[in-house]
Parts: sequence; C-alpha cells; structure tokens
Amino acid sequence: MQSSLAFILHSRPYKETSALMDVFTPDGRLRAILRGARGKLGSVARPFSVLDIELRGRTELKTISRIEPAGEFNFLQGQALFCALYLNELLVRLLPLNDPHPVLFDHYALTVQGLAHALPVEPLLRTFEWRLLEQLGYGFSFERDSAGQALQAQMLYRLVPDTGFVAVSMLQPGVFLGADILALTAVDWQQASVLHTAKRLMRQALAAHLGGRPLMSRELFLAQKGSV
Repeated sequence: MQSSLAFILHSRPYKETSALMDVFTPDGRLRAILRGARGKLGSVARPFSVLDIELRGRTELKTISRIEPAGEFNFLQGQALFCALYLNELLVRLLPLNDPHPVLFDHYALTVQGLAHALPVEPLLRTFEWRLLEQLGYGFSFERDSAGQALQAQMLYRLVPDTGFVAVSMLQPGVFLGADILALTAVDWQQASVLHTAKRLMRQALAAHLGGRPLMSRELFLAQKGSV
C-alpha cells in the first residue's frame, strides 16, 4: 500500500466501469486502474488538481484504492486549459514510468496553479519545458557551446540535442544569434525577443525527444488559432 499526492495526467475507459490512468506523483509517472470510475470516485479524479491517492499492487500496474482532493480545485478554461493539456501530454510522452521526479512534480503543481490564476502563459510554459528537459538530463548551457567555449554575441549557433550549441559560419534555418541565447540567462520575460527565442529553442530541444510524432494538444491548440 502506498499513499501519495498525485495529479491525473490522462485517463481512458477500462473494461465496463473502470478507468486506466497515467498518474503523476513525486515518485514518477505511474499506471493505475481506478475501479468505479463512472461513479463518485470518477468525479473526484479530475485533472489539474492535486489529489491524495492510495495505491495497491506489487506489479507495475497499480490499483487506486482511495482518492480524495488534497488542495484547491484548479479550474481551467480557454487558453489555460489547452496549455495544461500540453503539459500533461509532454509528461506522458517523455517521462519514463516509475522514475522519481519530486522537483518536477512540485514545478508542475506551481505551473498549473499559475495557469489557473491567469498568469502569463508563455513564461510558465517555457520555464516548465526547460525544467522538464533539465530533470530528464537533457539540459544544456545558455552561456557556453558544446566545446565549453563562451558563446559570442555576434556569432551564429545551432542547437545539437543532448550536446548544446555549435557555432556555424552562415545563416541557415533554425540557427540562433549568440546575443539572443545569452539574453535568456537574464530570464527577462518582459522582452518579446526573449520570449520568441525561448519558444524556438524549446521547440527544437523537445522535438529531438518526441520521436517525430506530433503533439495532439499542440494540433488542438493550433485548430483554435493558438500556439504553445
């Protein structure tokens, strides 16, 4: 028996009245079955709000034997809802099962709370994307290239996933100006250029780990004339 705080990342019907869920806890992403999901328990198992759950089972697939609210309900709609769906899809796609990430769990909780309280979405998303990459071991320096040399403001660089920035001699698709990369270290989200660079950079960095499959939440957001 294991008690834990948790968020529901994804849920789908399982057999007649149960649901198969991806659950995010400080101990990592877990797979669990919630029996009676079409009744009272199912109404509690809402995404984006922290829950107190009890898990049973010795195999990788657990059973949720108890589930209760453990904090305020985060009501999300519109752009905030699409952004939260995007975060959940990233976690389902990139987090290995049963790999503890307590720091990322706390950061996810704060990010969802920020979305629920209508904080600016771009800084929330970019910061979470970077924290996700960093916690998975895919981080890289914004001040030095892959060889350890200091980035030069006037030079051009391309991102090599898992390695870092490599200098290039001419302008080509996907490259970054050194000055724009260095500006990210100040984390000044009031600058439109910083937001633009951060979005381009995180897109490239994440794409290398998503296996070429599009994100359904991003496609849904684009259909609503938005972008994440």
